[in-house]
Amino acid sequence: MPLLFMQMVAAEPASPMRGPGMEKVLVVMTNHSQYPSRNDHTGLWLTELTHVYDALQEAGYGVDFVSPSGGAVPLDERSLGWLYMDEAAREHLKDPVFMASLQSTKAAADIDPAAYQAVFYTGGHGTMWDFKGNKDLKRIAEAIYRNGGIVSSVCHGAAGLLDLEDDKGEPLIKGRRVTGFSNLEESLAGIRDQVPYLLQSEVEKRGALYEKGLIPFGSFVMTDGRLVTGQNPGSSKEVAQALLKALRDNKPQ
Repeated sequence: MPLLFMQMVAAEPASPMRGPGMEKVLVVMTNHSQYPSRNDHTGLWLTELTHVYDALQEAGYGVDFVSPSGGAVPLDERSLGWLYMDEAAREHLKDPVFMASLQSTKAAADIDPAAYQAVFYTGGHGTMWDFKGNKDLKRIAEAIYRNGGIVSSVCHGAAGLLDLEDDKGEPLIKGRRVTGFSNLEESLAGIRDQVPYLLQSEVEKRGALYEKGLIPFGSFVMTDGRLVTGQNPGSSKEVAQALLKALRDNKPQ
């Protein structure tokens, strides 16, 4: 199955993805596609993008796409299976404008965080290799949060939260209620021996109050102030609504 692409991040001219003067959300996606020893490819889990993207667009927010290195973003092959796709995601796959934009994302180094009210980290196993340790993603998210904005993630996108620090140099997620793909789900997905670390364990090491749903792969979302996180791909619709609520609640009175 060919690798697929990812959306464009533009911080300057208006694009088909947004209009001028809109409040904007920065959506972060992975550039990484390779497992150590599997023949299939990882990358972005498609509906973790489309469910949130569609909800933000419908609510009138501009959406820009960024990746650690810029350029094309691969799609996780398993995310394109019939079990995980819905009609809206299939329509995006058939949309040449949307799909072309997925090949030309901006690099994190080129992003001005002052332009955004929130940052949202999408998932897919690829994020475990290139979200953690990326200094520009860290710079962007910390600046958005310190400017009063929202930091959000779904599933393995929580890898983008691991490096974040508050203004005292402490982990941003320390003492905060946070979720993300669980160790049990990693085992059930059959990928535990492929990933460079276990996401739940890394979140817990940073002092977060990790929580998960009772049923693996069921929707589970946590909101702790201006941190909004979803556990797994099944949480993407609910995390989209939680992010929208956080954005509404965060507007100046």
